Amino acid sequence: MPTLVQYAVDGPVARLTLDSPHNRNALSTTLLGELREGLTAAAEDPDVRVAVLGHTGGTFCAGVDLAEVTSDRADEAGVEHMYDFVNLLRQIVELPVPVIAAINGHVRAGGLGLTAACDIAVAGPASTFALTEVRIGVGPAIISLTLLPKLDPRGAGRYYLTGEKFGAAEAADIGLVTVAADDVEASVSSLAAELAKGSPQGLRASKALVTAPILEGFDRKADELVKGAAHLFLSEEAREGIAAFREKRQPSWI
Repeated sequence: MPTLVQYAVDGPVARLTLDSPHNRNALSTTLLGELREGLTAAAEDPDVRVAVLGHTGGTFCAGVDLAEVTSDRADEAGVEHMYDFVNLLRQIVELPVPVIAAINGHVRAGGLGLTAACDIAVAGPASTFALTEVRIGVGPAIISLTLLPKLDPRGAGRYYLTGEKFGAAEAADIGLVTVAADDVEASVSSLAAELAKGSPQGLRASKALVTAPILEGFDRKADELVKGAAHLFLSEEAREGIAAFREKRQPSWI
């Protein structure tokens, strides 16, 4: 079985690269597991000061693998997959080293939650973003744990409801990404070099101050959001929306 997340360390920088182009780096159970293993390795390496999360191909992340939450398997399997995603997001937020998202491709649905979980996000000119959940009969429930603390409220209100695409500059304007860059690699390398000047204790303590309110949201809302997401994904309306998406047709409500 091919590796879906490549892991490499270069000096103080650990690079985790999503490498599942056949499904646009969708968050399958296998990819989630490998990404969590890579993050754990970065956290346990005393020489690592920063982790960079990048991608191969033209898509950073297409979101949760729909086949794993809408199949004919037992409901519990879909809920378990959602909890795996929650745990991944929390691991990024709690990681003792800062995480930079290096994006120069498409980001959809759960991929925006992954972006928002990172401490710093750099998006290049090929980047596009969309919260497409509303168009298939569900909502961006779980990813709200990381998105809503970061997004401008007006931006969240617009893009949660319309599902329309927007680019790197708009993503920076509404707080989804930190930097809209012409050269993603140059920007990421510069930021990583600055972060590498920090002491391990200093980085850990400083990150904890920033992420404390986000983690409080996980503690209060994660269970409720998972249950709500599962209910939506198993509804007839969502089944129709997902079927229409796969069949490249308009859903019945249009």
